Amino acid sequence: MKKILFFLIVLFGANVFTIAQNRSDQNPVTYEELYDEPYAINTLFVQFQPIYGELFTANINAGFGLEATYFHKDKMRFNAHARKTYTQQFDLVRDIADKNSDVDNEPAVYNYFEAGATYHIKDFEESSKTSMFLYKKSYKGSKWAARVPINADIPCKVRKIYGARLGGFFYDTSLDLNRIMENQGKTIQALESEDGQTLPVTRPSNSEEEFQAFTNMSVGGIYAGGSMSWIKNIAVDFDNKYQEGVDDLIFTVFLDLLVAPAISVDDVSYQGNSFSSEAIDTSIIGFRAGMEGRFNRTWGWAYGGEVGMRPGISGRGFYALVKISFPVFSTNLNYSVEAFGR
Repeated sequence: MKKILFFLIVLFGANVFTIAQNRSDQNPVTYEELYDEPYAINTLFVQFQPIYGELFTANINAGFGLEATYFHKDKMRFNAHARKTYTQQFDLVRDIADKNSDVDNEPAVYNYFEAGATYHIKDFEESSKTSMFLYKKSYKGSKWAARVPINADIPCKVRKIYGARLGGFFYDTSLDLNRIMENQGKTIQALESEDGQTLPVTRPSNSEEEFQAFTNMSVGGIYAGGSMSWIKNIAVDFDNKYQEGVDDLIFTVFLDLLVAPAISVDDVSYQGNSFSSEAIDTSIIGFRAGMEGRFNRTWGWAYGGEVGMRPGISGRGFYALVKISFPVFSTNLNYSVEAFGR
């Protein structure tokens, strides 16, 4: 009986697989190439980022940003980026400090700025292929949602760029000293004033609660690393009433070394005394790996992500970042036309 049941299950599975492999719409298609020019991309991309989220061990935060990228011929790429939190509630340590701090330091708003350039060490073209979904206007709405799309592999050119990256960055943030000193195997009493005083162990208003100390930090440094980009810019016109297929993705991965010689941690102010921050261990070295993708369209969207160790407080540098850009405006900055005399 078990053998018969097993045979029926195998037979049924094979039948389903055969049916799935022979859909009525899975017929060969022909297409006409409209263009295949990975070097003919726009030169300027301006991106508004309505949302980013950053899991930063020194200060979890979320907000918005603005980014610009400029391709200078086939030699260089320049980029600039800025972001900040929406409100205090999206700046975790600042929000906690505002509600719980026992010291006189004003919590700083989280800000991040970056600018740099990528030199194209090698910029070349290769043969490749792209996979495009076949879509008809009749597939709109629930019909498309319930459908398993079919796709066609189209030969195309791909542009590859090996790049060398160099730039600078700056960020400032609030810091939770109780958590930081605990992570470094110390207490906030390690911070001393010039006359040898230390911060209280407990709150003056409640001797059973731990004294809460917060301060601010600003970090300025440079990054250097390498990147690789893949650029496709192809469009085809399918037969059988399928919609035009387009693949115009500009995708980049990168790996950077971060060095921040300028790390400033504010001293703690309490009852008119200043308690030195020298006991707080910092690290000037970090690294990151990331990726970003955008599309060669006048109006579009983009995405990006990073993970790494950021220079700053020792032991509190890990971060993971995700950012979404919409809308993205791009242009080739060429507004001239040919003119002929009569």
